[in-house]
Amino acid sequence: MDHRDRLILALSALANAEREAREALQQAVAAGALSGDMRAGLADRSGRLVSEDDMEAARAFLLPVQSTIRLDT
Repeated sequence: MDHRDRLILALSALANAEREAREALQQAVAAGALSGDMRAGLADRSGRLVSEDDMEAARAFLLPVQSTIRLDT
C-alpha cells in the first residue's frame, strides 16, 4: 500500500466519521438533548478547524509523493 492508498483510506474514514457525527447531532437535536447554549456554540463555528500543525503534518505526509501528484488537472 503506497502513500496515495493510505491517503484515500484516511479521507474515506474522515468522511464516514463526519457523516456519523452529523447524524448523531441531528438525532440529539431532534430529541431535544442539547441546551440553547450548546446549540448556539455549535452554530458559531468561527474558529479555525485545521491548525497550522495539521497543515505541516499533511505537507510532511505528502512530501515523498509530491512530485507524482498533479493538482492542475
